[in-house]
Amino acid sequence: MTVETLLNDMVKKLGLAEVAVRTGYSKSAICHVQKGTYKGKAEKVLDAVRNVFSMEPVNCPVLGEIPLSRCVEEKNRPFAATNPLRVRLARACRGCGEGKAE
Repeated sequence: MTVETLLNDMVKKLGLAEVAVRTGYSKSAICHVQKGTYKGKAEKVLDAVRNVFSMEPVNCPVLGEIPLSRCVEEKNRPFAATNPLRVRLARACRGCGEGKAE
């Protein structure tokens, strides 16, 4: 499934406003990317869509096989030295190239 197809499916399923909120882009940006008329870098918007909605499996050295969306979510979480799992994830995520932190 292409990222463009994923974007269209998510807009149909959740609505334009919800997709915009979850990706951090405006409704008009999402709409223009769908139409192919976005003046900015559409790749950045599509990367955000992929990071938030993709169920593509990635191999996490700590958690095993997880969806890409969970990988990005874990990377974006703040460091907590009091949580052993967060410490292991922080170390592993630093050198991992799978999910792009937002």
